[in-house]
Amino acid sequence: MVRILLPFGRAVTYTRWLHLFVAAVLPAVLMYVDDLWMYLSPLLLALAGLVPAMRAVEGFQARLLLTGQRPEGDGREIVVAPSATWADRGRTVVWLQARLLVGCLVALLTVQLPLTTDSLVAGARGVPPDEGALAVLSGQHWWYGVLAPLPLVLLAAVVVGAGALVTGLARLLLGPSPAERLAALEERTERLLERNRIARELHDSIGHALTVAVVQAGAARAAGDPGFTDRALAAVEDTGRTALEDLERVLGVLREAGPPVRARPTLADADRLLESARSSGARLDMEVTGPLETVPGPVSREGYRILQEALTNVLRHAGAVPVRVRVEVARGSLGLRIRNPLPAAARPPDRGSGLRGIRERAALLGGHARTGPDAGDWQVHVVLPLS
Repeated sequence: MVRILLPFGRAVTYTRWLHLFVAAVLPAVLMYVDDLWMYLSPLLLALAGLVPAMRAVEGFQARLLLTGQRPEGDGREIVVAPSATWADRGRTVVWLQARLLVGCLVALLTVQLPLTTDSLVAGARGVPPDEGALAVLSGQHWWYGVLAPLPLVLLAAVVVGAGALVTGLARLLLGPSPAERLAALEERTERLLERNRIARELHDSIGHALTVAVVQAGAARAAGDPGFTDRALAAVEDTGRTALEDLERVLGVLREAGPPVRARPTLADADRLLESARSSGARLDMEVTGPLETVPGPVSREGYRILQEALTNVLRHAGAVPVRVRVEVARGSLGLRIRNPLPAAARPPDRGSGLRGIRERAALLGGHARTGPDAGDWQVHVVLPLS
């Protein structure tokens, strides 16, 4: 019983009823002008459906009254956009005809079924029935009173059923076309990719800064040398400032408040990465082969982040060890090779999001990455195509 009455506790049931009633306004108004104009209502609506803006108007009404969604929400069910193709116009025309038919039927029953109940009650009392009722009853019978609630129950079923029917038709006829569904899917995919990229940016930048800070703080405490402590604090300050700039830039992108605070770093800015690692105790040997300035911006930016993550792993898992960095630009590709000894007590960085992020960055650019032990060393080898 509760489930049967549940729809009548929802506002959308009544807004759907209103939506159907509105559909009967046009023929009702035209009927007062001339009966012929009333019969021309379907033709007038068909011509209106060919106007591109009509789809947006109907979508706005349907989304607000039939589904209860905000009109400015996404268009996965009902779109609020003008017709872009003749197929969209055709579906709009069919929708207007279906809404007119169902709406007129519901409006008629909304008026006639309560009148029928009134006639049944009047018949049970022996009062002459209203001539405008759908069913004219004769005679006085007590059982008319028993049947009196049935038209109202039927009206309730009509309201709920017609509301569900017209909502299904709206999703079918005013929903996104295949091209619009594809565009929406591509947009959602782009948003997901952007979120993943931002997550990797934050992981690489903040993770590197925290690793440098931890290593420098530990080394300064162990050294007990005021001069070394000053240098360590300067390195922590510089790395932290860089991380804050990256964080502010990423948050600016998330807020969409304007252009980024600063451009994303590229391999041309690798010196500060190397200096940060050297100040943390790593002994770096870097060699660059080929014209680094010819590397396209996206490739160079991702290469910087890969190098940053690789050096962060060295400091985190191996500590102050010699590190060989080779950057090679040749034969249409960018090669990055980071190699360092892996002490016996060190835990190989075979898990976590850092190495996965390196592989994902390489794969997104059509390249590949190999990470793992190699002849007693730990090696990160990445090849990225330049085109």
